[in-house]
This record gives sequence, structure tokens and C-alpha cells, in this order.
Amino acid sequence: MSTGLMVGIIVVVALAVFLFALAIRIVQQYEKGVLFRFGRVIGEKAPGFVVIIPLVNSLRKVSFRVVTMPIQSQGIITRDNVSVDVSAVSYYRVVDATKSVIAIENVKEAINQIAQTTLRKVVGQHTLDEMLAETDRINVVIKEILDVQTADWGVLVTLVELKDIQLPEAMKRAMARQAEAEREKRAKIIAAEGESMAAAALGQASDTMMQHPLALQLRTLQTLVEIGVDKNTTVVIPAPLMSTIQEMGAFFSRETGAVAKIVQPSAGAAEGNASSPAQAPSGRGQ
Repeated sequence: MSTGLMVGIIVVVALAVFLFALAIRIVQQYEKGVLFRFGRVIGEKAPGFVVIIPLVNSLRKVSFRVVTMPIQSQGIITRDNVSVDVSAVSYYRVVDATKSVIAIENVKEAINQIAQTTLRKVVGQHTLDEMLAETDRINVVIKEILDVQTADWGVLVTLVELKDIQLPEAMKRAMARQAEAEREKRAKIIAAEGESMAAAALGQASDTMMQHPLALQLRTLQTLVEIGVDKNTTVVIPAPLMSTIQEMGAFFSRETGAVAKIVQPSAGAAEGNASSPAQAPSGRGQ
């Protein structure tokens, strides 16, 4: 075998290996391949081993995994003229490989730009209080707008979330004062409700004491006992209480006198019965 023939065989084998390497493509499980022939789309290739015609066909791989894309902070003026910096994050994935290759040059950059403008537009239509209280609704509105814009690109926006809201320092202080005033208002309302309930209970207690006058005096005496627990307190008894004590003393004196009057006749009768047996023997002696 001549040297020229050997060189020719080696060249042919090397060329065949080179063309075979150009013809082999591996499409991953999370990808799809868009097949072009002479620059025209002829179909999509599923994941796996794909063979194409070198120099005639070309294969463009498209990932179908969810992509996380942060939306950089945007300076926004709300509807009530408050300047805030809002950042967000969006999640999207390709649902149509052919559209994502043909309809748009750079899917990620396009979605990033449209997300920034949509964020400024939607947040600017709300007041600061609405933005802070209705974050979920704002997220849904932004997602719906992005879905409409990206539908022709073969992309589905799965989620949009406001990530951070930066307020001016003056606004933070004003909101802190407002929150403090709100807490004070609730505290005063609760205290007033307690006073109202206490007043109602005291009214019922006073009605009961009017029906039972001694109950008030007993309550006063109980209060004096509670005051004198430390045994180092000088208590000045008011005049009504003194008169009540005098009335109670007079009551006890009357009760004692009545008991004495009942006991004295009983004692006299007992003495008369005792003297009658002593007089009988003297009569018989006479």
C-alpha cells in the first residue's frame, strides 16, 4: 500500500469523524431543539439523541426550566405623591420553543425591560397605603400584564412578587407617629369602655346598697380593715360613720335592756317558788 493511499484513507476517516461530530446533538431532558434547514424552521426535536445534516441543518436548544429574574429597584412616585424605591422578582418559563427563538432575540432582556416599565406603571397608580396593604393584588395585576405582553414570545410568567419597598426617612417617622397615635387611640377607647362597665357595675351595687343600708356601712368597715393591715395608719372616721356606730351601740343597748327585762321576771318567779316550802312548817307548828 502506497503512502498516498494511506494519507487519503486517513483524511477520509478524519473527515467522516468530523462530519459525524457535527451531525450529533444531545438535547437535555429540560430542553427542546428547534431545527432549521437552510434558515427555515422545519420542526422541533424532543430530548435525547438527535442527528442533523451538517452544513444544511442547524439546531437551536431552548431551556424549559423556570428562570428567576430580579427586577432592579425602581424610583416610583405613588398616586399620593410619595417617592418610593420598589424592587421585585419575577419567574418565567418558555412554553413554546419556536416562538421564543423566532419572535424575540433575547427573551430574558426583553422580559426584564417590560417588567420594569410595568412595575413603575402599576405601582404609580396606587397610593402608598394601598401599595403596602394590597401587595398581593398588585402582584397579580403585574403578572397579568406581563402575560399579555409575553404571550406572543412563547413565554409564560408564572409569578411576580414585590421584594422590597424603600420609604424616605421622613415618611418612616410620620408612619411611626401615626401608628403610635393609633395605638393611643385604641388604648383610650379600651379604657373608656372599662370605665363604662365599671360605672354600670357601681350603679348596680349602689342600687343594692340603697335597698340594704347596712351594706354600705359594712363595706366601709371592711375598707377600714383593709387600710389598717399595716398597723401604722391613722384612720380618721367620718361623722356619718360615727353616728352609725352610735346607732349600732344604741341598738345593742336596747337589745340588752330588753333581754334583761325578760330575765328579771323569770328570776322573781323562781324566788317565790323557792320561799313557799319554807313557810309551810311554821303554820303547822302553831
